[in-house]
Amino acid sequence: MTKPSRDLTQGPIGRTLFVFALPIMAGNVLQSLNGSVNAIWVGRFLGEEALTATANANNIMFFLIGAVFGVGMAATILVAQAIGAKNTAQAKRVIGTSATFFFLVSLAIAFAGLPLSRHILVWMATPAAALPLAEAYLRIIFMAVPFLYMFAFLSAILRGAGDTRTPFVFLMLAVLLDIVFNPLLIFGIGPLPEMGIAGSAMSTLVANLISLAAMLLWLRHRRHPLWISRHESAVYRPDPAILSALVTKGVPMGLQMIVISLAMIMMISMVNAHGVDYASAYGAALQLWTYIQMPAMAIGAACSSMAAQNVGAGRWDRVNATARTGTAFNFLMTGLLIAPVILFDHTTLSLFLPDGSAALEHGRHLNHIAVWSFLFFGVSFVISGVVRATGAVIPPLVILGIAMWGIRIPFADLLQPALGIDAIWWSFPVSALCSMLMSMAYYRWGNWRQAKMLEPDPDAIAVPSEVPSQAPSPVADQGPRS
Repeated sequence: MTKPSRDLTQGPIGRTLFVFALPIMAGNVLQSLNGSVNAIWVGRFLGEEALTATANANNIMFFLIGAVFGVGMAATILVAQAIGAKNTAQAKRVIGTSATFFFLVSLAIAFAGLPLSRHILVWMATPAAALPLAEAYLRIIFMAVPFLYMFAFLSAILRGAGDTRTPFVFLMLAVLLDIVFNPLLIFGIGPLPEMGIAGSAMSTLVANLISLAAMLLWLRHRRHPLWISRHESAVYRPDPAILSALVTKGVPMGLQMIVISLAMIMMISMVNAHGVDYASAYGAALQLWTYIQMPAMAIGAACSSMAAQNVGAGRWDRVNATARTGTAFNFLMTGLLIAPVILFDHTTLSLFLPDGSAALEHGRHLNHIAVWSFLFFGVSFVISGVVRATGAVIPPLVILGIAMWGIRIPFADLLQPALGIDAIWWSFPVSALCSMLMSMAYYRWGNWRQAKMLEPDPDAIAVPSEVPSQAPSPVADQGPRS
């Protein structure tokens, strides 16, 4: 069995980054496959209105994840920096404080969202035919939010410590369970009730609940070095300095996700105004785009963890090499995915749309225009991940805000009288290119290397600790098993 963590401050950059990113990328494949399988069941067996409903509701789910994404990312960076500095005790203090904050916020969002589901969907201009279906789906997704959040939080923390294998294994479990439960709950097979589109959301809830519980039990059983034992439970009491860093650094990072998700909600609202055919075509294209952006998401996440560990270790040469290597990997791997999606677009889009649907040609057309934006998006994602690893969180937010709300939304809205719905499709590559150029300029001339996530704590530094991948935590009651 492999060790639970990986030291990202040693070894060749290219190979280390690629091997570390592989489980993340495989996890992205699983998540995308899961979403696509669910979309096939919904789109082909429940109809275009149901697919439109899930497309609208899933945009809300992305927004909800973005609402607490920043705290998880800030905690990940703090943990990675502590691991790079060989300070496991500090890593546990970060995990305890951020877990308490993260869980309470996720509960608040879930309870607030339940009564607001229909109002949110109406505000998004969800087509009337799809509104009841979307509401039934979204209400259950709100109930699943705490499990989705905590699973994502644990996965991010482990990646910060250099462990990508454990999150992948339990994500695979969640995906397999979701795929199995989806048709059972949609159609009411066996003793299970027939829930229709709500069954698709319920399968997500059940799968993530089971997988989260299994991950927690496994971490305890395997004596993971970052497992917080009962006699260490005091770390769950929020530390003011860490909490301040989580909020001041996490909120801007979370706002980046919210900026993206709100922009996507605005985009789908514009598409909705053109009718169900265009909305379902856009929903099908979104399913393909999840695959295309997988390399950028995986490499960007890997670059962020690697850069943060090397910042903690003071290895700035490796931080810069990580950015260069990540950018090169993005162009190569994203390009390799775009080519077959364009060449075989009829076949791939027909997985999500009924035969003979007018939406099929609309989907092919928009894909030929918009899909290239992910080459540029990937560069921005990699660069933002590297600079955020130091604590420079405001400039990436500003760049993203300009790209989305200063370029994409106005372009799509104001040029529709001249270009029609093509203005929406062209807004994707135009804004992504501008974002890439601004990110590269900031990386070259910005002062991100002087940023700090957390000021050094003399008391924390005085606590002896060891690298997780080498030995058990000195404050844990049990050590890791290999």
